[in-house]
Amino acid sequence: MLILASASPRRHELLSQAGVAFTVVAAGINEDLLPNEAAAAYVQRLAEEKAQAVWNANRTADTADEPLFVLGADTCVVCDGHILGKPAGAADARRMLELLSGRTHAVLTGLAVVTGRKIVRDLEITQVMFNCIDDGEIARYIASGEPLDKAGAYAIQGYAARWIPRIEGCYFNVVGLPIARTIALLAEAQTEPGADKS
Repeated sequence: MLILASASPRRHELLSQAGVAFTVVAAGINEDLLPNEAAAAYVQRLAEEKAQAVWNANRTADTADEPLFVLGADTCVVCDGHILGKPAGAADARRMLELLSGRTHAVLTGLAVVTGRKIVRDLEITQVMFNCIDDGEIARYIASGEPLDKAGAYAIQGYAARWIPRIEGCYFNVVGLPIARTIALLAEAQTEPGADKS
């Protein structure tokens, strides 16, 4: 039995698209950045904390016949050393988009699968190039509402695609879940501890 510890509709859609059967339980944990925490450590910590919280709350479903697996994920955008999560409002979204305009940034997704026997983790990084965006376009985009619940204040699969001439890495990571890496991690989680993978 697999639970996705995320309320993100993008992650739900991507995992379904990959043919994976799962249920959804949002974790509801504190997602504040710790003092001096690096972006990679931040997303990996949150992914594991989400998965662990949901596993703990549903551990009675873990049986020998049907083991419980919980997948946690967290994504952030990093530009010029600034970690950008979801904007707090329109002004914060404008700040993020102005920072990203005409620059290359990194999208990091931490992944964790918690089982009754072990925890496996991974990290995906994609480089995203943005064209310059003028003030009018930023205002129209914010007015659409699309950026307000997205890390970095944009959706690559939406209107913002017009500003992105190139990426290096996994496209699906920028949407919210690196599918190939996720499938590999789920397979790793299902191997017995100490089993020979060769």
